[in-house]
Amino acid sequence: MFRAPLGRSENNRRYARVAGLKPAAVAVLCISAVAFTACGAGERQDANEPEGEFPVQITKAEFPARQALAGTSNLVLAVKNIGDKEIPDLAITISTDPEADESFSIRSNQPGLAIPSRSVWVLEDGYPKLAGETAPAGADAAQTKTFSFGALAAGETREIVWRLTPTIPGSYTIDYRVAAGLNGKAKAQTVDGGAPEGQFVVKITDVPPQTRVDDSGKVVPIKPGDIIGQAGSSEQRGEVGAGTGTGTGAGTTGTGTSTGSGGTATPSK
Repeated sequence: MFRAPLGRSENNRRYARVAGLKPAAVAVLCISAVAFTACGAGERQDANEPEGEFPVQITKAEFPARQALAGTSNLVLAVKNIGDKEIPDLAITISTDPEADESFSIRSNQPGLAIPSRSVWVLEDGYPKLAGETAPAGADAAQTKTFSFGALAAGETREIVWRLTPTIPGSYTIDYRVAAGLNGKAKAQTVDGGAPEGQFVVKITDVPPQTRVDDSGKVVPIKPGDIIGQAGSSEQRGEVGAGTGTGTGAGTTGTGTSTGSGGTATPSK
């Protein structure tokens, strides 16, 4: 089950901790803060967020349905503002396990673990990024597992890339949901009034990908065509194809299985 994307904010957590202090301690905090704002009387966190519905369309949702340990893949989501108003703050929540603390982690039930969350995918440094850009994008919001990408003008599309490396084999479902703000007043919806959300179903195998170093010095997957004219019998080329997930049938690499309002992606043939 996919939890709501907007959890309790850091400010609310702070007030919750203050509420647990003794009255004298609270009084000291209020006096210390008087120069900044009246105790408990600060501006509401959502005061500047416009209220209303903002129609969006998920125009792209891609993530390979079959992956191998240590093989890097891109998760891509593109969202278009199909309304006539600017979206205050495009936010995307991603969750692999509702009980885990991070987007691409699962919660382990093994007793005695100080940190029960285990990363199924490791997010590469500097990601997420906007497609075609080199600078990082998507500030981590106070809300759990939510990335904030700022205002989105009417008619514009924002394509976002997460570069991920799998670390734990198995079958997993990644849920995603789009929001128009971080505080719940600005609500994103599809053209038919539904929630703009979907999911990827992914299988990670424990067979590491076969790779080579290309002319630019980068490590890239080996494709069957790379060994044509070398020491490559048809059987060997077939083994390479199976190891990298290319080819047909069970070895086909797709763009992910994604379902949900506004966005679908099916395995490539």
